[in-house]
Amino acid sequence: MDASTEPENQAATAALQRRRRAWLVALTIALGVVALLVGAWWFLYARNYPDTDDAYVAGDLMNVMSQVSGTVVAIGADETDRVRAGQVLVKLDSTDAEVALEDAEQQLARVVRQTRTVFANRDQLEAVVGQRRSDLARAEADFNRRRNLASSGAVSSEELGHARDALNAARDALTAAQKNLAASLALVGHTDVAQNPDVQAAATQVQRAWLALQRTSVRAPHSGYVARRAVQLGERVSPGTPLMAIVALDRLRVEANFKEVQIERMRIGQPVTVIADVYGSGVKYHGTVQGVGMGTGAAFALLPAQNATGNWIKVVQRVPVRIQLDPRDLEAHPLRIGLSTRTTVDVRDSSGAPLAQTPPAQPVLSTDAYDMDLAPVQARIAQIIRDNTRDLPAQPAGQHSNP
Repeated sequence: MDASTEPENQAATAALQRRRRAWLVALTIALGVVALLVGAWWFLYARNYPDTDDAYVAGDLMNVMSQVSGTVVAIGADETDRVRAGQVLVKLDSTDAEVALEDAEQQLARVVRQTRTVFANRDQLEAVVGQRRSDLARAEADFNRRRNLASSGAVSSEELGHARDALNAARDALTAAQKNLAASLALVGHTDVAQNPDVQAAATQVQRAWLALQRTSVRAPHSGYVARRAVQLGERVSPGTPLMAIVALDRLRVEANFKEVQIERMRIGQPVTVIADVYGSGVKYHGTVQGVGMGTGAAFALLPAQNATGNWIKVVQRVPVRIQLDPRDLEAHPLRIGLSTRTTVDVRDSSGAPLAQTPPAQPVLSTDAYDMDLAPVQARIAQIIRDNTRDLPAQPAGQHSNP
């Protein structure tokens, strides 16, 4: 190597080292700045806004079921149709229910007439008791008169014995009549025909048959949209068989599964921002934390994990968090059950309670779609009782009703 080139090589090497050292310093400074920025981002934002994309839209899937057995003769709504609470969704054949109602009404009429006969027997037995009481008084008077005359010899002992026997017979007849009256009073009690237990039981059967007839019309328990229709025309259904389901879009919520390290500061009532994949980041839903689950998803799984094994590996668990959405946002941009979302919770204010402190003041869900106005059937029962307790018109002499 030429001696003149050696200084040049050394100078080039020194320059290369200086450039390398400068790059390393610059890289170190850049990494330090990035680390500071990340730390500042985590301290100022990330730790106060835990988020997850393991979040999905959930809601109440209300099954529509029949309360009676029957054959489907009409279907009032199909998939995706909007229905209102109380609307008839499925109509069952009502022939059997109508026949059962007529039979119950006829049975009520028969019971009313039988009960009326019992009341008439009571009145007759009261008259018999009065007659037996008069017979006893007369027999006592006869016996006392003959007993007073027997001392003077005006009445024979045989005649006095006959009077004593007549008195005993009258007393026994009165006792028997009183017992018969007591038995009749036990049947009728202190009520009239309409309030008699047998009549009330028959009236209850009429009400039950009337309710069964009304329930051949299967109604929607809540307003919403029909989903998962399983019933078919002509199908024979039984009570408890799911016919279709109703989804109430105004009651949709988000079930967000946060890591266990993210829920330390999570409290009920904290504001939440939700972005649904179906609409993208241009649409944001606002909501609040309604509750934090009482266990991880693995704990409530159908097959829970068995951690007491030799090859155990720690896995970060996730806890479901229930988020209530603003109904106005849902009305403007409807969601569907099962859609994916990204959920961010603002945990800066952690002064709230981590768990609910009081039970709900009102039912979470309720419906009056199955309430029945019993006024029509009660009026019908009252009419049947009146028709069968009204006195029959008097017939001219010599005429008899057909048997």
